[in-house]
Amino acid sequence: MSRIGKLPISIPAGVSVTLKDDVVTVKGPKGELSQYVNPLIKVEVADDQILLTRNSDERQERAFHGLYRSLINNMVVGVSEGYKKELELVGVGYRATNNGNIIEFALGYSHNIFLQLPSEVKVETKSERNKNPLIILESCDKQLLGQVCSKIRSFRKPEPYKGKGIKFVGEEIRRKSGKSAGAK
Repeated sequence: MSRIGKLPISIPAGVSVTLKDDVVTVKGPKGELSQYVNPLIKVEVADDQILLTRNSDERQERAFHGLYRSLINNMVVGVSEGYKKELELVGVGYRATNNGNIIEFALGYSHNIFLQLPSEVKVETKSERNKNPLIILESCDKQLLGQVCSKIRSFRKPEPYKGKGIKFVGEEIRRKSGKSAGAK
């Protein structure tokens, strides 16, 4: 039995779960999400819990068991609490400003970069004196939020020599010493 797949998912107050034609829909105060579930996995909603079971111990069914349990759990947590990610811009002259769901980046290129965010993602930018600019992203969809963060980070990945670039708050960048350390 899958260790993750066999764990029941508890449904918090204010969240409703419906199952129709292999699609699980979760509604809550932060939004509504739906996920297709492969017919090999049986989903049961009973008294404030969601249980996932499988028919056999085939390799593909075992993989689906843990996968769909995690996806449904992420949906339940997302619509009840939501997810939040913070990105930090490290570098001289690096700036980010937002106008609604459009973010404008100044990242040392000859032009500014504009990014239109999906409507499900809320954005806030902070720029304080003597501190690195911050981008705060919030959403109920964990998968979409991670994808947006990855796209933003791809504009200027953190480099190992000076540590400049876009990184997550609290992320440790492995630093290299440069060419002066190797010379004797």
